Amino acid sequence: MSRCPRVAVIALLAGTVLLGGCVYYNGMYNTNRLAKSARKAERDGRQFEATSLWGQVITRADSLVERHPRSKYADEAKVLRGLALARLRQCPEAVGALGSLSFIDRTDDLAEEAALALGRCQLEMGDAALADLAFVRISESRDSARRREARFQRARALRMTGRYEEALALMREAPDPRGRTDLLLALAGTGHADEAFALADSLLAMHDSALVWDSVVVTLARQDPRMASALVGRLQGDPRLTSELRARRLYEDALRLASVDSASSRARLEETARLPGAGESGERARLQLLRLQLGAARTLDDLAAPGDSLAAMAGRTSGVAAEAGQVEATVARLRQLPDSAAPVVPRGDLRLFLGAEAARDTIGSPVLAATLFRRLADDWPASPYAPKALLAAERLDPTDIDASRTRLDSLYADSPYLAIARGEDAPAYRVLEDSLEAYAAAQTVARPGQPRRPSPGVRRRVEPARPGEPLPAEKGANERSPGARRRIQR
Repeated sequence: MSRCPRVAVIALLAGTVLLGGCVYYNGMYNTNRLAKSARKAERDGRQFEATSLWGQVITRADSLVERHPRSKYADEAKVLRGLALARLRQCPEAVGALGSLSFIDRTDDLAEEAALALGRCQLEMGDAALADLAFVRISESRDSARRREARFQRARALRMTGRYEEALALMREAPDPRGRTDLLLALAGTGHADEAFALADSLLAMHDSALVWDSVVVTLARQDPRMASALVGRLQGDPRLTSELRARRLYEDALRLASVDSASSRARLEETARLPGAGESGERARLQLLRLQLGAARTLDDLAAPGDSLAAMAGRTSGVAAEAGQVEATVARLRQLPDSAAPVVPRGDLRLFLGAEAARDTIGSPVLAATLFRRLADDWPASPYAPKALLAAERLDPTDIDASRTRLDSLYADSPYLAIARGEDAPAYRVLEDSLEAYAAAQTVARPGQPRRPSPGVRRRVEPARPGEPLPAEKGANERSPGARRRIQR
């Protein structure tokens, strides 16, 4: 009697386990069936239905993993969940599930589909190197469709990581019409300029609205600003462009060229400024041209013409009016220096020093700034700021460094500024800097409408030189004139 109940209990438990296994197997089967239906809906172009089905896959997979986390099907459920998330463009959540460790060495359909989805998500998230690792696993897949897709996506990843030769070889081996932009960039990256421009011309002739040319130009400019500029020139021939878009492209091209080809950059600015209907880009180009004119100024008289143009620009309603007004205000103060900083004017040396810094930092004219710094030492030889001005002039214009050093040695050997440059302690240095900063702040407050900020030069303390190194002034000189490396001897 006692044995029969035990047998019944064992049978009941076995049945429960088997029933649980069947339930789990059925759940996995249904999840796979939903995923299969979602794929078919995508192939048939029924995107709304596919989205709904992938959402159900996520729900089913979550339930299976939660109830049976140690089942042999748990990884498969996680991967299906990752696939569904990837299809729904939820890549940050998808990558963890798609990278399930037990799938790394598998070569079945699900593993390859997971690797492909993982690579796409990593590309979308900006990690082309990791994406390449995913795509390379299936670039030799026996499934022709997955193999083509993996090679196409891998070529993109290689191009994004700068491996242009490998990318171009893969693109030539497996051409894909979706990769025209990447092919153009790969050709440019490998130096095939003629072929790249031939492709660009053919794409322009197609008037393909799917091509985002501005993105192509920006990406190409990271590789070669001059080649990007040539493409901008080709794009200007499109009759469908508005004047504002033409002007914006020309202006942005000018900014990119500034660091590699100043003459071409200026030509682009002039082209933008002349373009009818250029809008704000035209105004910005005109402002930049005025800044270039100011930067070339050698005397205060050279500021007159651009200053008048800036005043007119500041009076117009545009996005650059405020900036033009700020620069014009600085120009106006500089033009007043002959009277406001004359040797007979109290504290004129401070005003002249701040003016020289404004010429250097705001106007961008190193020649004019050096002239004003040296003028301070000439007109105010007893000023405690004269040695600081001479050191600043050396960095801007080291052509007369020998005479400047002789002057520093003979007249200002005890200056706190030279002591700091030599790495010595100089308590008077802080006093002088505080006085200059206070004067600069007072001048700023006295100009209504101008933002309060200390003079740029006040924040530039004289850094001590390390033993055996030239003074900071000499470093600037040596960068321009290697033969001028001299150290003050005491």
